[in-house]
Amino acid sequence: MASTKQDVVIRLLKDKGTWELFVLTHAPFALFQSWSWYETLLLRKAQVEPYGVYIGEVLMAVFLAQIVRAKRGSFVHLRHGPVIASFAPERVFQEIATFTKALAKKERCWFVRMSPQLPVDAKSDLVRKSVGGIPASIHRMDGEYCWVLDLNASEEELLSDMRKATRYEIRKSQKDGVEISASRDARYLKEFDALYKETSGRHGFVPHEGIAEEFTTFGKRNQAMLYLGSFHKKIYASAIILYYGKQAIYHHGASSLSPVPISAAVQWRAICDAKNRGMNVYNFWGIAPEDSPKHPWRGITVFKKGFGGHIVEHMHAFDIPISPLYALTRIVDLVRKYKRGYD
Repeated sequence: MASTKQDVVIRLLKDKGTWELFVLTHAPFALFQSWSWYETLLLRKAQVEPYGVYIGEVLMAVFLAQIVRAKRGSFVHLRHGPVIASFAPERVFQEIATFTKALAKKERCWFVRMSPQLPVDAKSDLVRKSVGGIPASIHRMDGEYCWVLDLNASEEELLSDMRKATRYEIRKSQKDGVEISASRDARYLKEFDALYKETSGRHGFVPHEGIAEEFTTFGKRNQAMLYLGSFHKKIYASAIILYYGKQAIYHHGASSLSPVPISAAVQWRAICDAKNRGMNVYNFWGIAPEDSPKHPWRGITVFKKGFGGHIVEHMHAFDIPISPLYALTRIVDLVRKYKRGYD
């Protein structure tokens, strides 16, 4: 008797509504697989395409495939992807791996990098191994290990669950007359940029590029907000919050040394606004692992945890090597990781 097994078909999917419904249903934390992120990449002139994976007419998975040209080696990047339906058969992941490896060879890339938002467990490890993936030698970035605050509580309850010092800073800032403004107007990014440059210099990190394109794209859909905290008319702290699905994401922050506590006040305003928008969680984004006392994010981790909340963890990004030259990428990433303290 002939088999009725249908083929897996991968093709371009450029219907925003279909895409967003699928991602928000199956991976609501996958910011970098959102349609707004796709348009952000286009604004940055990135080489990226959105793909849908079908069995018959049923959509089983989606993924943004970006070609990243880097000195340490070019690669195909599925950031926060692929996003796969829970009911999809295992062969869907296999077909995605085959497709992206072929794309990598065509584009003369050294490897494919994936970071699907799967739980950290034995099943996820088997998925990685089944496609020849090995854990990436980069640090845990892109919110793989993040701090999340449940917003399904009253403001009074949120305040009571904070660390005493954080609650004190918020109340003191209010008494001292700290002012917090919120805007979707990209013109105010110049204030953020000035603080961000100062912050990167003070803490020695490489600043993110393309923040303006990100804020512009998300902002036009009311998915971004810029917060500025000032004292006596001088701005000392700022934060960029992105909204995706039912989560508010603290994606970028910047500050300078101030005579009164301001950063906590900026976060508290953003948390309250997110709650009023109907968000379920406030995602503080990445934090340092507990077993890394010298991690460069240790200070900001203490700050974030002061607001209360819990850890959300996804499996670490993994690479599928295509070229023997991938070994060079791995060495460079390892050196950078340990040199910067991401042990």
